[in-house]
Amino acid sequence: MSEQPGRYQRSASGMVGALLVTLLAILAFVAFRACNRTDLQVKPDHVDYLAEVGFAQRSGADLVYPSSLPSGWYATSVDFAPGTRPTLGLSMLTAANEYAGLRQSPLSAAQLLTTYVDAHPTAGAPVRLDSGVVRHWDTWTDSGGDTALVARWHHETLMVFGSAPQSDLETLAGSLTDVALPTPSASPS
Repeated sequence: MSEQPGRYQRSASGMVGALLVTLLAILAFVAFRACNRTDLQVKPDHVDYLAEVGFAQRSGADLVYPSSLPSGWYATSVDFAPGTRPTLGLSMLTAANEYAGLRQSPLSAAQLLTTYVDAHPTAGAPVRLDSGVVRHWDTWTDSGGDTALVARWHHETLMVFGSAPQSDLETLAGSLTDVALPTPSASPS
């Protein structure tokens, strides 16, 4: 009698069979998930942009922001970079689910337009608004239907842009303010 342990006999056909069984199990799982999955709807986050702007102001930043958003609009992201010349980016969706954005930056208008609108935007007629921190705005469009309103404010470039109609962008630009937001009160413990 031999004292050698028994060895598992491997064959190429056995390996192929095991791979096929594994593949069929994976396909069955994917098919099951596809049949039982409800439509997944992803909605952007609603961001409290005023809280973010207030925090940035308390850190010493001089920022322009919308005093309020039109009915049905909401902010989806705030991008703030502190420094001696801070930058602010605010992304919003309108009630019609169209994009509107605000950028405050030390970069030139041409740099912002190239980055956020188009490499070769077309200049339009300037716009004069009755409210906001800036009254005179230059307009720019691209072939895809995006519009941008651009102005200078305290050696900074302001740009209101997006796929929203120009009238909505003008409303947003007219709501811009630089008023310091109040410090939130501490809640009693």
